[in-house]
Amino acid sequence: MRTFRVLAITLVLALVAGGFAQEIVLRAADNQPPTYPTVLGLNHMAETLEALSGGRITMEVFPGGQLGDERSTIEQVQLGVIDVVRTSTSPVGEFYAPMGVYSLPFIFRSEEHFWRVVQGPIGFEMLEGLREADMVGLAYYDSGSRNFYTAETPIRSVADLEGLRIRTQQSQVVLDMMEALGADAVPLAFGEVYSSLQTGVIDGAENNYPSYGPSGVRHYEVAPYFTENAHARVPEIVMISATVFDVLSAEDQALVRQAALASVPVQAAAWAALVEESKAAVIEAGSEIITVDLGEFQDAMGPVYEKYEPIFGDLLQRILDTP
Repeated sequence: MRTFRVLAITLVLALVAGGFAQEIVLRAADNQPPTYPTVLGLNHMAETLEALSGGRITMEVFPGGQLGDERSTIEQVQLGVIDVVRTSTSPVGEFYAPMGVYSLPFIFRSEEHFWRVVQGPIGFEMLEGLREADMVGLAYYDSGSRNFYTAETPIRSVADLEGLRIRTQQSQVVLDMMEALGADAVPLAFGEVYSSLQTGVIDGAENNYPSYGPSGVRHYEVAPYFTENAHARVPEIVMISATVFDVLSAEDQALVRQAALASVPVQAAAWAALVEESKAAVIEAGSEIITVDLGEFQDAMGPVYEKYEPIFGDLLQRILDTP
């Protein structure tokens, strides 16, 4: 199938070179619904690419997991079966290990620090490094931050987490984070979280505002204390198959990159609007929003950073040292 895709694109380019002005059609995958910010970003990328190329290059966006889940679409992009994919960087770490550094807790001091890293030399280096996994990174999207929320005990400091039973993602990095914070990580199916918060099986959970609020799983109804501790800011990423990208002319490669970067502020604005809408709704419903000293939480991550230093080398320290 990979050979077929490459031959098809090569044929299109040959026709264009021969003066027949045939279209180049790219297919892009996203597992989120059509109105989700990442899909809106891809749609803007498609519109920009079509405009920049005078209609010669189009990109069809397939939302809602039509082309597969995150892992399978990454694999298909590696093979050139799918041209473009938007996914979280978390599963990308399984294909290109350095990308996993973004999943470490508390490595970003703020949203501004996050953007300085991913849009700076480190972020660019990581995008280019994806060639080792037969993909080319085009741009990062925003996925906001994950935060703790609790049913009865508000979290205002690291000490408040001691002994709390918190439902978390089933990830070794997250389990290590919870151990460092003194909390008990509870493996639990996501669909059971609401009732478990309601009945006291767990004391809290963690997620972002849109998931916590009315547009998500409505956990604010049973866990009214939301702590803005931002323990994770894992970026989304837009990637194109290296096989497909290398068949394109240098001019068309530049157009694809330009269109992807032009979609970043559109996606980020859509995400910010969704977060603000969700935050306003939960405040109106009675949730208490708690701000904390992030430095205290980051200082507690020493054992976690030490554990993962052999995997990421100086990459982690370079992120922490970014002004």
